[in-house]
Amino acid sequence: MSFIKNKEDFNCENCSSKNRGNGYTNHCSECLYSIHVDIDPGDRLNSCGGLMEPIYVSYTNNNKYLVHKCLKCSFEKRNILNVNDSVEKMIQIQKKLSN
Repeated sequence: MSFIKNKEDFNCENCSSKNRGNGYTNHCSECLYSIHVDIDPGDRLNSCGGLMEPIYVSYTNNNKYLVHKCLKCSFEKRNILNVNDSVEKMIQIQKKLSN
């Protein structure tokens, strides 16, 4: 698996927020949703195109990861959280898990 850096700005398909890409951005910084477009990170070769819901936050080796689940095909993928991601949304996701 090799990473392909793609610096892309995008409007979120879930909440319509405008997002500035930095080459590593793969989800909306506001609602934390993503789109299932990659087979390997950055390649844009997956034809699924399903909306990916953030389902939980995990912590490993001092990094925070956001786990997404595709609402179309059920594929799950872990991604590093960005410093500008919504802390409020992260907390909501964690609270949802504990209910």
